[in-house]
Amino acid sequence: MSELPALLALGVAASALVAAVAVLLRTRRPALALGVGLDLLLAAGLLRLSADQTWRQLATAAAVVALRHLIGRGLRAGGTAWRGPRTAAAAHGDRVR
Repeated sequence: MSELPALLALGVAASALVAAVAVLLRTRRPALALGVGLDLLLAAGLLRLSADQTWRQLATAAAVVALRHLIGRGLRAGGTAWRGPRTAAAAHGDRVR
């Protein structure tokens, strides 16, 4: 693997973790933070693929893309689940005594 793409991929992967944590701390929205982190990890994977074009690397990049799409779709479908636990009474607007 070439040295420059490997270093760039490592830098982008580290940036993904930092950016995801920063978004989580700033917005308090785990779904958004996860999306930012996964997008940057995808970028790191594609940088790695540009240097070492093996079938294994290609399969890894394809798996990351598929995982990103599945997680994104799941987060859009169940976005209310990230708001935290709610009691049955609170979900129906009843008062909890």
